[in-house]
Amino acid sequence: MLKEKIRGFEIAKGWEDKDIHLPVRKTKHAAGYDIEAAEDVVIPPFQLGGKPTLIPTGLKAYCQDDEWYMLVNRSSGPKKGLVMSNSIGVIDADYYENETNDGHFYFQYYNILDHDIEIKKGDVIGQAIFQKYLLVDNDQADGIRIGGFGTTDAK
Repeated sequence: MLKEKIRGFEIAKGWEDKDIHLPVRKTKHAAGYDIEAAEDVVIPPFQLGGKPTLIPTGLKAYCQDDEWYMLVNRSSGPKKGLVMSNSIGVIDADYYENETNDGHFYFQYYNILDHDIEIKKGDVIGQAIFQKYLLVDNDQADGIRIGGFGTTDAK
């Protein structure tokens, strides 16, 4: 008998043969699951008007309808020059297996140092933490996700 899927990680489509490691917690009281870079990436120094560098994970995650997960920087990130461009990444349950990118999530970083930062495949680049959320009285949300990254507001 198959166990019901509650929350977890899977390899995103297109990354199955890329030796992607599923995230783990390193200690029994850790809140976050360590996420590795799926490939080598170079992050150039920050420039005004520049876009953040997207680091692929090769992963997607699933959770219950009343849950979400956040992507957060490691505590050592800023010491190494890495600052997440969006402070935290908020990923809704319906991002999983969306039609645009299968739910593949990325980390978005700026480099605050004066030289390139090299991220190697397998380097831990951040953490994912699962959470429940609450609804307000008379909530009327009935929209359906139609795409992947950054599409919640798409018209």
